[in-house]
Amino acid sequence: MGTLNGIRVVEFAGIGPGPFCSMMLADHGAEVLRLDRADGVQGGIDAPGKDLTVRGRKSVGLNLKSPEGVELALKLIEQADVLIEGFRPGVMERLGLGPDVCLKRNARLVYGRMTGWGQHGPLASAAGHDINYIAISGALGAMGRPDSPPAPPLNLVGDFGGGGMLLAFGVLAALLEAKSSGKGQVVDAAMSDGAAILMLPLYSMHATGFWTDERGGNLLDSGAHFYDSYETKDGKYISIGSIEPQFYALLLKHTGLDSEELPDQMDRQAWPALKEKVRNIFLTKTRDEWCAIMDGTDVCFAPVLSMSEAKEYAHNRERGTFVEAHGITQPAPAPRFDRTPGTLDRAPSRPGQDTEEGLADWGIAPDEVARLREAKAIA
Repeated sequence: MGTLNGIRVVEFAGIGPGPFCSMMLADHGAEVLRLDRADGVQGGIDAPGKDLTVRGRKSVGLNLKSPEGVELALKLIEQADVLIEGFRPGVMERLGLGPDVCLKRNARLVYGRMTGWGQHGPLASAAGHDINYIAISGALGAMGRPDSPPAPPLNLVGDFGGGGMLLAFGVLAALLEAKSSGKGQVVDAAMSDGAAILMLPLYSMHATGFWTDERGGNLLDSGAHFYDSYETKDGKYISIGSIEPQFYALLLKHTGLDSEELPDQMDRQAWPALKEKVRNIFLTKTRDEWCAIMDGTDVCFAPVLSMSEAKEYAHNRERGTFVEAHGITQPAPAPRFDRTPGTLDRAPSRPGQDTEEGLADWGIAPDEVARLREAKAIA
């Protein structure tokens, strides 16, 4: 049934972090009703039925330009515990679905707002994408090698870690508070804020002087020879994270460097020369050969896998990290619960696919559905 069984969520369709947040809630048992555009236009992946971020919930096609469509949305919101929206600031208000209106109809509603820049500030109304939001947090500038531009970490830090996960945390925190107060509230989740909070440990090191603004010269940003990825003889890569002295000693042992007189591990001036030594050693064997030597040791080692390889990797297979569901191999719900595990009981819906069924689940009678369809308020 999932840890969130009994929680009802109205999700206004969007792309990226908002759907990801709703997916996390649905994976763990929340009943999420996704309100897509009535014309069937879909953002995100243009492959109906394969956008995994919309898995686990039903889709209703709704025309929010219609007064009847807006009123239907409010009827659904009256029954919801949570609302998720990812429009630019002011859009929901212009639709007649802003927090004041919705909380007046449902005082205990948690109103989750997902944006890049937040609900206020000089950039609040500007367009942007993940790379822009993490740029102003200090995160992007810290990523990459010293002789290259900052390297985008896909869209994991802004959209999903600093966005969808942040909103999911905020929504659940507000739900817990509402249990005692009986009052809902607005959750303002901004990806720029989320990327900043993810950088907190680095800002801590920066405050002590241990971390500098020089990209590629620090402990975790490819500066250190004992924390990086290295090419192997066959053109593949392995990863090393031997930070602690006992793990570093094992790195030296398994690479043969323990037979040499070396500078202190934390001598930053020596890092470039030591990195060259380590690089040349890893080029002497294939990735599989290094796996045979280091897998399961305390070197803090792992092969660098492609997405195709990750699904077949022995540890992931044993853990069930990826599962086959609805014809697609995909990441399983996480985190794991021993008593109320998450489930993948519904494939990704196409926009408006479940309009009648979804509305019936929320108490909208068949004659009302027919009237709304006649009024072009629904798909």
